[in-house]
Amino acid sequence: MLYYLFQYLDKAFDFPGAGAFQYISFRAALALITSLIISLVFGKRIIEFIRKKQIGETIRELGLDGQNKKAGTPTMGGLIIIAAILIPTLLFSKILNVYILLMIISTVWLGGIGFLDDYIKVFKKNKEGLQGKFKIIGQVGIGLIVGCVFYFHPDVVIKERLTHNEKQNWAMNNPQGQQDLKIPKYAEQPVKNLKTTIPFFKNNELDYGSFISWACDDCLKYGWLIFIPMVILVVTAVSNGANITDGIDGLAAGTSAIVGVVLGILAYVSGNTIFADYLNIMYIPNSGELVVFMATFIGACVGFLWYNSFPAQVFMGDTGSLAIGGIIAVYAIAIRKELLIPILCGIFLVENISVILQVYYFKYQKKRKGLEYAQIHRLFKMAPLHHHYQKVGFHESKIVMRFFIIGIMLAVLTFVTLKLR
Repeated sequence: MLYYLFQYLDKAFDFPGAGAFQYISFRAALALITSLIISLVFGKRIIEFIRKKQIGETIRELGLDGQNKKAGTPTMGGLIIIAAILIPTLLFSKILNVYILLMIISTVWLGGIGFLDDYIKVFKKNKEGLQGKFKIIGQVGIGLIVGCVFYFHPDVVIKERLTHNEKQNWAMNNPQGQQDLKIPKYAEQPVKNLKTTIPFFKNNELDYGSFISWACDDCLKYGWLIFIPMVILVVTAVSNGANITDGIDGLAAGTSAIVGVVLGILAYVSGNTIFADYLNIMYIPNSGELVVFMATFIGACVGFLWYNSFPAQVFMGDTGSLAIGGIIAVYAIAIRKELLIPILCGIFLVENISVILQVYYFKYQKKRKGLEYAQIHRLFKMAPLHHHYQKVGFHESKIVMRFFIIGIMLAVLTFVTLKLR
């Protein structure tokens, strides 16, 4: 909202300093600072409010050292994260931007599902929380909305790079431009398509429509039949991955902040013609505004870590974990980098896979050699993976720090894919 206010003041009254709000970097910096202040200052008050209402975590008996000491720790701290994201976003971003609107809707939607789950656990004293099928329905619902908006909305476009022949033709028709070395590198008019980025490939753009283009001459336009289910899969998988990762103090918030830094940089270069051309990636008009949103996300996660690092004063609960996972997924899809998620969100992926493998290996052994044998001979001592390391004997602070280091390595590898083709 402040963007539109200062834009008016700049145009109408030439208000000193108002023009600074035109710069994404300036507004992103203000958004980051504001997000940190909200999560640090008001976060403490929210925690005190939650404690007074006795909204404490119910700890299941897992046989882990120190786990029972966490019983009664305030939960639903994801409200801090959501507030620290939404308030600065509304203040400093162009809220009429389609990408910003979609990020706000996704945050509220998935945060609402998580809140309902936490509410059932805490107030209804039901340790199972919201039934899994209803969570999946909610995740599929927001995935369907995101996929449809990205496909049908007229502002979700990219600008195609000009071929060598097209540049030559332009230069021949504009001799003055050729003399001034201002030959454009992108088409003048943006286009709608379903292209995305493939890591490790030189010509690294994949059109989802190509999966069914063989069926008929004009089947490329039906690419949404592949794209929308893909969006639903990514949103569901990443939000569940973040939810599973939120098992020990600081792990989900810290790894999400690392992922957020990478996505923010990728959004900035994707929305800038100079950097997009240098890195040979897609130029996505209006996507630069997402940098402001991601600045709030990073500030919210880092600020939440102040209270969530070991020993945690508050847990984010499903309110926070489902929201941050969904934000990462929708954001990556918006900048057409969703195929980088297995690398960038490798921590989430491994945590998810560890649970799946544990379940199927247990069923396999139970069917093959009986229940007693399956209970003793599990694939992991406990799933998800961070609990396995706790069972082995590692302190949770060491586990979290080493996961952070791995997360940073994966973040660097994600950047490397931009040039390693």
